[in-house]
Amino acid sequence: MHIRKQMKADAKKVLKRHYFLFVLLCLTATLLSGELIMAGTSGEASADDMTPQTRVTFTNAIVTSFTEFVVDVAEGRKEDREQRIREKEERYVEESRGEEIFGRSRGVLASVVNKLTSGACLMTLLVGIRSLVGTDEAAVVVLLLGALALLGLFQIFVVGVCRTVVIRMFLEGRCYEKVPGQRIWYLLRVKKWCHVAAANFVTGFFLFLWSLTVIGGLVKSYSYHLVPYLLAENPSMKTLEAITLSRKLMNGHKWECFVLELSFFGWDLLGIFTLGISDILFTMPYKMAVMGEYYARLRSLGIGDHVEGVDLLNDVYLFRRADRELLRQEYADADREYDARSGALPRLKGINRFLAENFGVTMGQSREVRALEEEQSRRFLLDYDRKALEGRIYPTRLHPVPEKRKRKWVVSLNYLRCYSLWSVVLMFFALSFVGWLWEVGLHLIADGEFVNRGVLHGPWLPIYGTGSVMMLLLLNRFRRKPVLEFVLAVLLCGCVEYFTSVYLEYVHDGTRWWDYTGYFLNLHGRICAEGLLVFGIGGMAIVYVLAPFLDGLFRKVPPKLLIAAGVVALAVFAADQVYSWGHPNEGKGITDYQTRAEAAAREVEKG
Repeated sequence: MHIRKQMKADAKKVLKRHYFLFVLLCLTATLLSGELIMAGTSGEASADDMTPQTRVTFTNAIVTSFTEFVVDVAEGRKEDREQRIREKEERYVEESRGEEIFGRSRGVLASVVNKLTSGACLMTLLVGIRSLVGTDEAAVVVLLLGALALLGLFQIFVVGVCRTVVIRMFLEGRCYEKVPGQRIWYLLRVKKWCHVAAANFVTGFFLFLWSLTVIGGLVKSYSYHLVPYLLAENPSMKTLEAITLSRKLMNGHKWECFVLELSFFGWDLLGIFTLGISDILFTMPYKMAVMGEYYARLRSLGIGDHVEGVDLLNDVYLFRRADRELLRQEYADADREYDARSGALPRLKGINRFLAENFGVTMGQSREVRALEEEQSRRFLLDYDRKALEGRIYPTRLHPVPEKRKRKWVVSLNYLRCYSLWSVVLMFFALSFVGWLWEVGLHLIADGEFVNRGVLHGPWLPIYGTGSVMMLLLLNRFRRKPVLEFVLAVLLCGCVEYFTSVYLEYVHDGTRWWDYTGYFLNLHGRICAEGLLVFGIGGMAIVYVLAPFLDGLFRKVPPKLLIAAGVVALAVFAADQVYSWGHPNEGKGITDYQTRAEAAAREVEKG
């Protein structure tokens, strides 16, 4: 009891030190594992009972729906299943019409949720497979095997491996005051992603075989409990070695681990009453932190008892800080270079200096500008080594597998660069075109028809280009902090989309070019969760990958040709703006939301 209380007290200290990072990690892991919390009553439900007012795990609902679907088709009740699917989809739409935020009557996200949980997507897939294999029975077999294969691959190569990465970051957080976001690339940088995935597969397969016995599955789930922790410490460990060592370290501690997990019952109960909010904000990261402390304790006991195979636990500095002398020796070159570069950064002059310091943009790519961004990038890497030298973050140079020689492509794009003015202009048009393709593609998938989206007539949606450029320029000072960059990107793009909707509606006498009413998590129909999520994820991709990549391509173009292309694009865009002011692009699939909503309501009433 005393030891458990001490572990929990230590875990709370660790959680307090890394709270926002740990919450984000657990939330990401939860989303990857397929759990979705919906508004309404608590408790589990079957797929038939999954309405917008029911709180269930998304994965369980899909699995239940899939199982029922396969049984019905196999037993010749295909027509009955089709009818139930149509009824459930109509019920989801109808019951969500009064929901201001949790609507599920319109939109891609709502459609995906409805089709996955009702089984409509399975019926569509079955029809396609049947056309190839000839019979419903054969199609069911193919569908079952394919679904199991895809689910298994996703669980092995994404969910399982990401859990190991999250565990690694939690363990680093125990000992160090900072855990850099770049640590998510840990397994890639040591070339062990596939190895860990294979180890997860073998472990899961063994557990499946043990689950066929009466009680073996439960016992072995605790015997193999430490496998992901062992791989997080030493990803080079062979699979059978990890399983064997986990069994030996857990020997005599299975009941203790069970009681430890049971001690979280009060927090789990609170999660039910708070509709999962307390789980996200505290319980999940708290549990992970406690289990990290528990692993550290069992590891220490194993080393003290000289358990066979304990020599594989060779990442010493994951659990204690290296002495200063060792760090000075290992990071001597970085320390000397850091001191040599400790002076002020090279300064630009005039307008270039103002633009570069505040917005990360310059009037052109001169030699001075390139020298400045190279110096910024080098100092960023040196700052990482400096923190390791000071003992504030995990010293990657002391890792048993030297990370500094691995996977340099992961950090090859210099996102700290300064963009030229004309590069930004062409980036605006490129990303406006990408946005147009995205919107047209979504409409094509959802409604089965091509529609030239947007208020303008050309193949561009300026709101996407504007949001992208604003993220690059206005959030320039936050590029070194990816988590903050993501949050600010969501807020910035949400504001841009919301107030653009207000402006267009005001200027064009109440006409709307988009309306998210009925979308899951929307605000006044002007912004919605799926759009903001896309903006956030897309913003990160733009700032850290796409923009540097496009800028690298633009730099290969002769300056005069680059300027000419920018001028031509601006001229055509301006002409489109002038024409669209008096003749905006509107009509079917663009601004007829009210008409379509009323028609859909009439169809439901007739049904």
